[in-house]
Amino acid sequence: MREFSLPALYEVPADGNLTDLIRRNASQHPDVAVMGRKVDGVWTDVTATQFLAEVRGAAKGLIAAGVEPGDRVALLSRTRYEWVLLDFAIWSAGGVTVPVYETSSPEQIQWILGDSGATLVLVESGAHQESVESVRAELPDLKGIWQIEDDAVAQLTATGLDVSDELLDARMSAANADDPATIVYTSGTTGRPKGCVLTHRAFFAECGNVVARLKPLFRTGECSVLLFLPAAHVFGRLVEVASVMAPIRLGCVPDIKNLTDELASFRPTLILGVPRVFEKVYNSARAKAQADGKGKIFDKAAHTAIAYSRALSTPQGPSFGLRLKHKIFDKLVFSKLRAVLGGRGEYAISGGAPLGERLGHFFRGIGFTVLEGYGLTESCAATAFNPWDRQKIGTVGQPLPGSVVRIADDGEVLLHGEHIFSRYWNNEAATAEALADGWFHTGDIGTLDEDGYLAITGRKKEILVTAGGKNVAPAVIEDRIRAHALVAECMVVGDGRPFVGALVTIDEEFLGRWASEHGKPAGSTAATLRDDTDLMAEVQRAIDDGNAAVSKAESVRKFRILPAQFTEEAGHITPSLKLKRNVVAKDFADEIEAIYRA
Repeated sequence: MREFSLPALYEVPADGNLTDLIRRNASQHPDVAVMGRKVDGVWTDVTATQFLAEVRGAAKGLIAAGVEPGDRVALLSRTRYEWVLLDFAIWSAGGVTVPVYETSSPEQIQWILGDSGATLVLVESGAHQESVESVRAELPDLKGIWQIEDDAVAQLTATGLDVSDELLDARMSAANADDPATIVYTSGTTGRPKGCVLTHRAFFAECGNVVARLKPLFRTGECSVLLFLPAAHVFGRLVEVASVMAPIRLGCVPDIKNLTDELASFRPTLILGVPRVFEKVYNSARAKAQADGKGKIFDKAAHTAIAYSRALSTPQGPSFGLRLKHKIFDKLVFSKLRAVLGGRGEYAISGGAPLGERLGHFFRGIGFTVLEGYGLTESCAATAFNPWDRQKIGTVGQPLPGSVVRIADDGEVLLHGEHIFSRYWNNEAATAEALADGWFHTGDIGTLDEDGYLAITGRKKEILVTAGGKNVAPAVIEDRIRAHALVAECMVVGDGRPFVGALVTIDEEFLGRWASEHGKPAGSTAATLRDDTDLMAEVQRAIDDGNAAVSKAESVRKFRILPAQFTEEAGHITPSLKLKRNVVAKDFADEIEAIYRA
């Protein structure tokens, strides 16, 4: 058994709650822009004073609408300015926020609202309202629905005009650090989603220590962050609360289809994303270079960036020749890539899945360092992350200051600290199992090095055992295969089988370009090309790259290209893009059998 801890850099206030942050900002930084919001297509600043006033207005409306201290209020919306505003308004009214993914089905909405006992729901659109209305008969606790696109904020503010400042102030001060701030429902890769109760203390401990350890990334009045992750996800909430805590300017983007344009207009200094975002940036840039006849130059530049970054980790550093090549490619290629990311940023934080060592070195090599981290809903997002001044690429970093990471005898990662969730809502049995012996049992397998840097190697429940008795952790090879531009998803199979196989889906965004370059018919799809010799060879190259990361016994021997992508609607992935392996295995049982036919 091995463990590592770091001393806390932030002391959680014993009698405080998260509304203290917006009151403090208005007092200490009244004219500082703490938010950016789109008005008629133009980013407009919102000062700390303005934000507090808007939150208070909406909070009074929630009180007038019947929200009592401790009441659960659901928030069903895409990531947008109003999400953050209403989140703080719910807390200011004394409520507990229950986030719901905007992609949730009526059945999922019914479960979350019913299990949490939500008394009121704030939805974004008419479609969302229809979904709630379709199951409202089965939600006896639900008293009201307010729609953001129907001017809910203004309506709430008008409704609350008769609520006194004294009553609101009392509500804002009512909760203490150990009271629930939110109930975040896990993605539910197996079974019903469980409601993780996260207290105000958990967010203070999490965000206070993140901001303190990454201080150069959170400079008030200088730094900014663009949130394009789902605000309903705990990682998105980390971005929200940490930005307000610093404070730095926070912008919200509901749709990532035009992310490049949004980055160019908002120009954030810090980006928080998942590996797929950074993979897309790299793959898109490479594909564009190839289309412009500059593919060889890009590949040489990428090789130089990776070599340069790797050399930074050696005692001698980059050689004179490598530094010279790096300087040349910085003018030709790297500066243009940084411009795509907004032009002002030097750092990003990545979580949700492993980034991959090669991609980590590439981005650091172009002058845009991606700090990899690791966490779960139950750990209030990041429980480990790479420090800005001592990054170890290939790891998810050191423990959150003030917390402990332990590796159990069977390799499971165990966590302890103030940022850990208090319980699963209405589920004592699951709580007792997850928090056995006072430690949160993550279900992840990992290792700690001598400096306390954590590496995640797989999930306990996802370990495959082949017919030959070989244990295989799917994540390692899947992440490598998925890094290929044409691969959307990959799921390794082989439990009880003679060898390891894989199901592969094709990224439609890159397929069209690839098909055109390789002389395939216009309008070709994964379904029409799944047996195409050239496509099979390209996917085989991705498989070969993945196999290079594992032993021969763990390597993929055969694969099948599926005719369509895994989707949330079909139940194959969660809103946070995690594979529901049991559902995929059931729905594609015939494809899996085809891998093992003689």
